[in-house]
Amino acid sequence: MILGDPAAAAAPQQGPRRLTVDEVFHRIALKYPDRPALLDAPNRQTFTDGAPRRLTYAEADRVVAAIAGRLHHMGIAADSIVAIQLPNTVENILMLLGALRARLIAAPLPLLWRRAETVAALARIGAKALITCGRVGGFNHCQLAMRVASELFSIRYVCTFGDRLPDGVVPFDDLFGAERLDPVPPLERERQHNAASHLAFITFDVGASGIVPVARNHLEAIAGGLGVALEGRLAQDARIVSTMAPASFAGLSLTFMPWLLSAGTLSLHHPFDAAILARQRRDDGCRTLVVPGLVALRLAEAGAFAGAGGGAGSVIAAWRAPEQLAASPAWRERDTALVDVSIFSEAGLVAARRGADGRATPIPFGPVVAPRGNPSAVPVAELVRTASGTVALRGPMVPRHAFPPGIERSGLAHFEIDRFGLVDTGYTCRIDPTSKAMVVTGPPSGIVSVGGYRFPLHELQEAVGQIDSVAHVAALPDPLVGQRLMGHAEQRDAVQAALNAVGINPLVAAAFRERGDRAERAGA
Repeated sequence: MILGDPAAAAAPQQGPRRLTVDEVFHRIALKYPDRPALLDAPNRQTFTDGAPRRLTYAEADRVVAAIAGRLHHMGIAADSIVAIQLPNTVENILMLLGALRARLIAAPLPLLWRRAETVAALARIGAKALITCGRVGGFNHCQLAMRVASELFSIRYVCTFGDRLPDGVVPFDDLFGAERLDPVPPLERERQHNAASHLAFITFDVGASGIVPVARNHLEAIAGGLGVALEGRLAQDARIVSTMAPASFAGLSLTFMPWLLSAGTLSLHHPFDAAILARQRRDDGCRTLVVPGLVALRLAEAGAFAGAGGGAGSVIAAWRAPEQLAASPAWRERDTALVDVSIFSEAGLVAARRGADGRATPIPFGPVVAPRGNPSAVPVAELVRTASGTVALRGPMVPRHAFPPGIERSGLAHFEIDRFGLVDTGYTCRIDPTSKAMVVTGPPSGIVSVGGYRFPLHELQEAVGQIDSVAHVAALPDPLVGQRLMGHAEQRDAVQAALNAVGINPLVAAAFRERGDRAERAGA
């Protein structure tokens, strides 16, 4: 599916043929079959089923082919959407690639989404399959997927990794014996023109009107990761350990694409265990670390990058609340480079390597290139300050069309792109009088962001009010996750149980947990 001009799908491509994401992966697998590709965290069994997996590129490629073959033989038509809700494990990466090889569109879902959010999102895009796992921690994601499928007519299959699966789901664990399975037909039999312009991923933004699907083709997805990889100066065969699952554009750009573009080794960490993370860095030889920005600073304060072998080489710091970046402390770890990535929800992101003074690098308005200061730098985006004082983005990584096609004329909430290709992110900003650079000053109005999970505040208040008319929820600043939710009700336990029962995000329900003096008195 190519958004925009329908004739573009059949028209001959101008210039050399661009590679799709899966073609990039497949070429690496052919060139470096024995290179380690994907590594699970050693504590995998504490949060999901199965022993930790460690796959070479050849092994990963066989599983990807088997996944694509199964999806193909299940009868899921090309350009259908498959939703993927998995923890930060090897299977997550393999499913993204397998869906693309089967000529499908992958829609990764945030792991903490429950029934209400998942149903709302998948109803907007008409997903044909939902792929998940048996459990994450103590929560049964397979049961959640089956409940979601029962409410959505479009979903034909629930596919699951894991143990002790119920009847009615399609098991996928057996695909790790991939040599005996038939792969999908060769890539050249389909999409001979403009293959990279077809949609690859759908992620989900949250605006004041609710959940909004954001669709990107292969080229736009690659551009996002390219900006991070080039600014981070990742070498070929980079060894990366990441705490960010590829469940958003930021996760794809900071975890999935840098691994792929560097033909490297990706060690996946299910957040957060500092001791396990240190072990992965040491045992897997990871010189690049991907973590939230304030976590990077806390690790530095704790001496994680000091001493013999402590230098990580580079740290890619994700700032989901980019307004926190300007006030962040200076980076003093001389042996470890810090690359700040300001994330503007699902619209785009900007990576900037810190200089010798350790302060956040000013980002001027105008073209964004990577790596900065290099004569042969590649343009990846453009920053514009709108008349209302907000940050707008356009360029190679920014989608140019809303999804699904025609939604602009429906009156429903959608990803808005103006006639100049600009997307207003809603983040307020000012111009620094000295450097003339952008300084983000605040998040979009009416949106709560907790560690990357976004909520319209009015929807939270309405959901709580339907359960208890005198209960309320508010958002407070938090130095680590941007904002946190605080709920007040006379019967906290009852409200929390009712929110869980209707399938709301557990971050919302947790706002009503006992805390402070009241909890201490109850314990006494």
